[in-house]
Amino acid sequence: MTPLRNRMLQDLQLRGYSKGTQSLYANSVRQLCDHFDKSPGRITEEDLREYFLYGKNVKKWSRSTSTVALCGIKFFYENTMKRKWPTLLFIRPGQEKKLPVVLSRSEVHDVLNRVQLLRYRVCLKTIYSCGLRLSESIRLKVEDIDSAQGLILVRNSKGNKDRYVPLPPKTLQLLRKQWKSHRNKIWIFPAAKKDGSNMSSAQTPMNRKTVQSAFRAALKQAGIHKKATVHTLRHSYATHLLEAGTNLRLIQAWLGHSSPKTTSVYAHLTTKAQQQAVKSLHELMDDL
Repeated sequence: MTPLRNRMLQDLQLRGYSKGTQSLYANSVRQLCDHFDKSPGRITEEDLREYFLYGKNVKKWSRSTSTVALCGIKFFYENTMKRKWPTLLFIRPGQEKKLPVVLSRSEVHDVLNRVQLLRYRVCLKTIYSCGLRLSESIRLKVEDIDSAQGLILVRNSKGNKDRYVPLPPKTLQLLRKQWKSHRNKIWIFPAAKKDGSNMSSAQTPMNRKTVQSAFRAALKQAGIHKKATVHTLRHSYATHLLEAGTNLRLIQAWLGHSSPKTTSVYAHLTTKAQQQAVKSLHELMDDL
């Protein structure tokens, strides 16, 4: 590890960034340097203009990709290198108004019940039934399950925040079944060898890529052609709760969103809720 990269990681740690964010930000600086085949100290402000124009016009970066690149590079040059470049204040990722992909309840059930291995099936069902991110699900520990209160403690989620989410009884049964299959003292979903062994003594959680592969395989078997990912289960959770009449503020808290604006996007996806709202509107106006 180069001294500058190590210094940047230390600066990120001091600012309280998660390990995942530290890695993303450091890699964004490495990619910038690889593009120009220059060390970080030789990168100029004009190079930055050229790089972000390249990302926008040639690579067609998504908003999220552009945001990570900007935030990582901006942090490095402003905090680690102590360079206050106006260009970094001028660059803005393009706005996106895309609605997330959502599966219907029947599609969710069809896909999840096609997942073959128990550990992947339980992990994916937990993601859907508790509205978790994939990283949050695979990192669940035995001590995070409060069976008496029917809650899961989600630790160090996005923004380094903890939160509690409701744990449905059927999901609790599945988690118990999964744990009994290995009895690891720490992890609910411990890492395993290809043959499924070594889970009882594993010191790390299972790899997220294996869960993603299991989901893609089940989606293909179900014949569903939507551009769904594991994260789609989280979107579906929020949408289905909203359709069932759950308060938006509660959904916001369970998802761990800082702003209600982030959660409100699901209001555009709830066909049932919109139909009910139109029906209510008509009934209210009948006596005009």
